[in-house]
Amino acid sequence: MSDTPADTGTDAQQPQTNGSAPAAPKMQVLAQYIRDMSFENMLAQKGAQGDVKPDVQIQVNLDAKKRNVENQFEVILKFRVESKNKEGDSTLFLLELEYAGIFQIENVPNEQMHPFLLIECPRMLFPYVRRIVGDVTRDGGFPPLNMENIDFVQLYRQDLVRRSKAKAAEAQDAPVGTA
Repeated sequence: MSDTPADTGTDAQQPQTNGSAPAAPKMQVLAQYIRDMSFENMLAQKGAQGDVKPDVQIQVNLDAKKRNVENQFEVILKFRVESKNKEGDSTLFLLELEYAGIFQIENVPNEQMHPFLLIECPRMLFPYVRRIVGDVTRDGGFPPLNMENIDFVQLYRQDLVRRSKAKAAEAQDAPVGTA
């Protein structure tokens, strides 16, 4: 857990209006924790046969929701890490992890809150997720998996495109009303 305010990376000077500068965005991590975690070592359960050439696939989902306390939000990073053997496509291990953070966020305009919650907050949590994944895979009998950095801006943009395509498809499938 962290009691110190987090740097949001916004060092740019704000323009002044009416002699006073707008308040800079403020983010504080109030808590962070594992919500749910599962690790299955199929290789040990089934026994190793022949050479193992792992192929690791990582799926990431993000979720954010307002809490009952003013200016507080919960952001959840959901990871599914699956390692399969390239030879034979058998699963070596499966790690599912939900990691959450509770954030106090102030001075962020409502229209910018959604991207702030799904970009800036996950950036703050990701180093801890990386460490957990590395520790769990090592403790599970595999070399520690050191996940590469995730571009949360690109992930956010991909989700926006996916949502707009889903809305467009939904609009096309909607029945045309008659008067």
